[in-house]
Amino acid sequence: MTETNTEAAPAPGRKLGWAIAPLVVFAMLAAAFAFSLSQGDPSKLPSALIGKPSPTAAFPALEGLKGGGTEIAGFTGEDLGKGKVTVVNFWASWCIPCVQEHPLLMALGNRTGVSIYGVNYKDQPSAARRFIGRYGNPYAKVGTDSSGRGAIEWGVYGMPETFVIDGQGRIVYKHVGPITEQSLTREVIPAIEKAHTGSTS
Repeated sequence: MTETNTEAAPAPGRKLGWAIAPLVVFAMLAAAFAFSLSQGDPSKLPSALIGKPSPTAAFPALEGLKGGGTEIAGFTGEDLGKGKVTVVNFWASWCIPCVQEHPLLMALGNRTGVSIYGVNYKDQPSAARRFIGRYGNPYAKVGTDSSGRGAIEWGVYGMPETFVIDGQGRIVYKHVGPITEQSLTREVIPAIEKAHTGSTS
């Protein structure tokens, strides 16, 4: 009398289920992520730094960049505030949206009189200088962040991003992505005006 194996072999469907389960989970996560992106405006992403002092990261001067015959200085977080409202803009020569917003940065300085400090992110100095030479220089100071460490301290998601700093050196507004004519008029300039009011009150 031969013994029979009483253990049932796993059903083929069960094996297939375990194989595709990770793919299903990944697809669900990807769909949820895509939905959240489609529902939100990236410029509205919250920042944990709003209302807090600007980070003290140092941004060395962009090598070889001159204005009025003199080298344009870099800056640190400690240079911000001191009774003056300042705008800090992170940008790069390889960033297409940075090209699109650049004329509005030029206009921003003229319309508000505020000093704009630029941070050139992970760029070649020669490419950054060409960018400024071609599109103009809205910046009172231009620092560099070749390693990207300063951007991490500032909570930067990607290029470009813009911050409004009040007279006490606190971050009062953050704009993620390129500034548009609409956001310039409805958000950035009002944030600057509000920061001025807070600095003088």
